[in-house]
Amino acid sequence: MSAYVTKLAPAAVILIGALGLGGCATKGFVREQIATVSQRVDALEAKVQETDGTAKSALSEAQAASGQAQNNGQRLDQLNARVDGIEQRMQENQRKRPRN
Repeated sequence: MSAYVTKLAPAAVILIGALGLGGCATKGFVREQIATVSQRVDALEAKVQETDGTAKSALSEAQAASGQAQNNGQRLDQLNARVDGIEQRMQENQRKRPRN
């Protein structure tokens, strides 16, 4: 049996060493990895907030421009009606004038 034990002993030592070294990660290692990921998440969150602010600003400006365009359209409609009235009066005046 001693030959069997001497052959089995190195394999047992290697097995126990592999199991011991392949254990769980240390708390320090996990904290270090989480800190790196946390920094990236914080940076992305800041960029998202900046983009959100830009989008809200652009929406506000677009809504203001839309309101102005509607206002300008109404003013054009009023001016068109006035121009049409003036043209009709000019045509009536030309008909009423005696030809020389």
